[in-house]
Amino acid sequence: MSPRTSLLLLMSLIWFAATPAQAVQGWMPSAPRQEIEARLSRLQADPDGHKSAIAAGRRAAFFCVNCHGDSGVSALQDVPNLAGQNAYYLLVQIDKFGDGRRKDAFMSGLVKVLKPDERFNLAVFYANQAVPPTPAKNPAQAASGASHFARACVGCHGAQGHGTREVARLAGQRNGYLMTTLKNYRSGSGLRADPRMTGVAQRLSDAEIAALASYLGTLP
Repeated sequence: MSPRTSLLLLMSLIWFAATPAQAVQGWMPSAPRQEIEARLSRLQADPDGHKSAIAAGRRAAFFCVNCHGDSGVSALQDVPNLAGQNAYYLLVQIDKFGDGRRKDAFMSGLVKVLKPDERFNLAVFYANQAVPPTPAKNPAQAASGASHFARACVGCHGAQGHGTREVARLAGQRNGYLMTTLKNYRSGSGLRADPRMTGVAQRLSDAEIAALASYLGTLP
């Protein structure tokens, strides 16, 4: 049994033991968008509530640290950093794993362990963690990536690569994860599905994808 499978089994057993029988029947979606956005806005105006949500999110993240690191900064090239992502964007991605819009059996299984409040607090926790940039191993490649980014990505992801509540932060992201994700969009395999991203990725060569990933990792 792989470490990922063992972890999933352990978390499932914990969840079933602690969750009322009626809640185990299926996926519990998060609140509608307007409610989530209003709740996030209230937290920004409530320092004590904000601090409590971050602390609760850190507790909920205890089974994420093996892959995503203690504060959402991954030590693995193929596992994304979660630190610094917009809280609303991150919560939507968590929900997509839960309801099947994003395809990963391991992540979907773990996400289904979490109740809506836990997922909300998890997103708040990661959004408030810093993600450090990674110096480029090949400065010329990173410079080439900056040109590709300005041409193809700035319009959605922003000049600094910080994204929005609906668009991913790319700044400081792991090179391996970025390359794999862009190639999945390009292939049309269904592992990642977004018409805008597919259209962009299909115009990128492997060398351009590698250059983009190198550049984006250097952004603070």
